Amino acid sequence: MSDDRSEAARRAGPVSRVLLLPVRAYQRWISPLLPASCRFYPTCSAYAVEALTVHGAARGIWLTLRRLGRCGPWHPGGLDPVPPRRDSSEETMVTNDNRAEE
Repeated sequence: MSDDRSEAARRAGPVSRVLLLPVRAYQRWISPLLPASCRFYPTCSAYAVEALTVHGAARGIWLTLRRLGRCGPWHPGGLDPVPPRRDSSEETMVTNDNRAEE
């Protein structure tokens, strides 16, 4: 599993790598001291790592903040995967398809 983490960190941009440092510190030193009480799968810290790695700093922070906002007694939790990355070519195709329909 450590190979997956290091590979993911290498794919992340430089800003994302810096943002991953406090998350990794939390996972290593703080999380083991706390009882397992996360409502979601994957955990919020694992979600943050994946969001920053897959989507980069700006969108990764946004997705992580949205997820943390749902973490509370008012939300039932459950499976909440990081959305897949949208390629710019896919966005162009969708935009062109929508224009063709009009």
